[in-house]
Amino acid sequence: MAKQAMDIELKKAFTDLQQKMQETTQKIKLADVQIDALKRAIHHSQLTDKELSALPGETNTYLSVGRMFLLTEIPEVRDILQNRMKTCEDKIKTLEGSKTFLDRSLKDSKNNLREMVQQRQEMASIPESS
Repeated sequence: MAKQAMDIELKKAFTDLQQKMQETTQKIKLADVQIDALKRAIHHSQLTDKELSALPGETNTYLSVGRMFLLTEIPEVRDILQNRMKTCEDKIKTLEGSKTFLDRSLKDSKNNLREMVQQRQEMASIPESS
């Protein structure tokens, strides 16, 4: 009777750990996707800044704001691009930090799962005394 109760508790803990591992894996994948998107945004801003730096200072440039474009001077557009790049880099650092935490959490969950399986195998190998 006690062995059945242990089996039920073990199965519940096992499914809980599996679910936690799946959620953590999904969060890690989401963080990777967000980091890739931010890196692309940085690269786009760098390319735009490089092209703007080659233009003469009196060139008309337009900044996209929603559905409209505003006539903006080149130095101001370049400042906006620099700010975007810095913001993206800060977000990447934050995401990488949370990803590191999630990786550690996933590793701990895997270790706990292994321990549970090992414990289950040890319990199964012990003969029942009647």
